[in-house]
Amino acid sequence: MKTIVIIDYGLGNLRSVLRGLEKAGARAVVSADTSAIAAADALVLPGVGAFRDGMGMLGPLEGTVRAAAREVPVLGICLGMQMLMESSDEGGLQAGLGLIPGDVRRFPRVPGMKVPHMGWNTLSIREGEPLFAGIADGSYVYFVHSYYASAAPAHTMTTTEYICPFASSVRNGSVYGVQFHPEKSGAVGLRLLKNYIDLV
Repeated sequence: MKTIVIIDYGLGNLRSVLRGLEKAGARAVVSADTSAIAAADALVLPGVGAFRDGMGMLGPLEGTVRAAAREVPVLGICLGMQMLMESSDEGGLQAGLGLIPGDVRRFPRVPGMKVPHMGWNTLSIREGEPLFAGIADGSYVYFVHSYYASAAPAHTMTTTEYICPFASSVRNGSVYGVQFHPEKSGAVGLRLLKNYIDLV
């Protein structure tokens, strides 16, 4: 069985992601070791918190993650997805890993609409995306975020609407990102994790 390494850089709900992957049938480990990350069959980059903090704490692992992404699949979750993008305007313009074209922006202020976007919302799924095989268009998943990804249609697997339409999942080759939390999204999230395992 191939090994998926969940990257531990000090931010993120590592244990719940680990449990979700194990429930989906993966052999998964949590590690901050560069040799383990470089030797992984696939990577998961989780994350909860601010973009600047995430990139700062990833620090010495940046080069290892970029190099590994040329060889094996990568799945970014929530902040981890945002960090895969080219930049974010959170806390002033910040550079990301640049593995998926596009940027991260704050939701605009709209009277009566709360930020962060928190709770269940639907996915509009682009047909033929293997990460979403067996998941019905309009399925609900769980979100918690104040910033959203803006990506070209070619790199957008799903869109969701809250205040404005945004890319709720993105892809560039075998680098994938989901803004929602599959480990908190019930049967839909479990199916997505199983699909990721199948892609490894």
